Amino acid sequence: MSESDTEITSGPVRLDRSQLGAGDDDLRVVADRAFQVNGNTQAALRLAVSLGVRLDGAGPGSGRTERLFDTLATVAAADLTAARVVEAHLDALSILEQAADSGAGHHVESGDGRTWGVFAAEGRGTRLEARQTESGWRLDGVKPWCSLAGSLSHALVTAHTSETTRRLFVVDLRVPGITVSDGTWVARGLAALPSGPVDFRGVPAEPIGVDGWYLDRPGFAWGGIGVAACWWGGAVGVARRVYRDAEERTPDQIGLAHLGAIDILLTASGQALAAAATSIDDGTATGTRGAVRAARVRGLVAGTAESVIERAGHALGPSPLAFDSRHAQRVADLQLYIRQHHAERDEARLGVLLLDGARANAPW
Repeated sequence: MSESDTEITSGPVRLDRSQLGAGDDDLRVVADRAFQVNGNTQAALRLAVSLGVRLDGAGPGSGRTERLFDTLATVAAADLTAARVVEAHLDALSILEQAADSGAGHHVESGDGRTWGVFAAEGRGTRLEARQTESGWRLDGVKPWCSLAGSLSHALVTAHTSETTRRLFVVDLRVPGITVSDGTWVARGLAALPSGPVDFRGVPAEPIGVDGWYLDRPGFAWGGIGVAACWWGGAVGVARRVYRDAEERTPDQIGLAHLGAIDILLTASGQALAAAATSIDDGTATGTRGAVRAARVRGLVAGTAESVIERAGHALGPSPLAFDSRHAQRVADLQLYIRQHHAERDEARLGVLLLDGARANAPW
């Protein structure tokens, strides 16, 4: 790849593109480092640790949420393996900071070298139980969708304390009793980030907050918007390939139409993310309002990413998917990453929130 190719695929990304050029030197460094990851998980982990230090105290609700989302999008536009690792690490640090601030946990230094994941998914036929013993809490069972469990040092893990309640725990992933099933991961997208099930047998764990705290805290919805910032950045990375192609050869009307449509999609989604960041910082994205905003933004961005992938394919044809390794990998990575959005099921959940919160007033 030429130097110009590197520049167009790894430059800074701002949700509010009118602000491009205003203090972007730091984001440019982040973009360059993320581009160099190129699917290497160890490089992604090193980047995550360094960004955890650089953004210490800049989690959602800190007054610098848009800068956090800009950083996540910049990383994602350059390399989605890097984004997937960085987002989880920063999310864990933000959760721990929220817990410490609320008295629900202790402070964890972002620069202590630990690498963090968040394992909170549930899956059919799997269940992780937490029980309190004389020697402390212990985890038993299987947890699905544990990304990079075999490479991380620590994770925040949700486990059932009863039939209907779950609690968050800190787990040292290096202790005995943990079996990681990486061999089940056959994905072509995010191939270097195995996210298979993990078996826990009598694993010691430290509780964070009371039962239900993880899901009830305001930051739960905020973290979901951070993931959407990564999806948006990934879509920007795909779109940059379309833009570069249009610059290199005179596009016909169809090519121009795809370019214009992609711009509309990305601009609308970027503005929605920027508005969400503002609402998080001004305290209006809490409770049902916060959940509704998160659902709207995630749905909008996920749809944007799917449309950008489709339009890029129509505009570019098969050639870059066959011969441009970075573009082909980015498309495969993004297609898998956005499946964290549950499509129509998440739309149905938004419908429930709208009806529950409307109380005789329509939402629009």
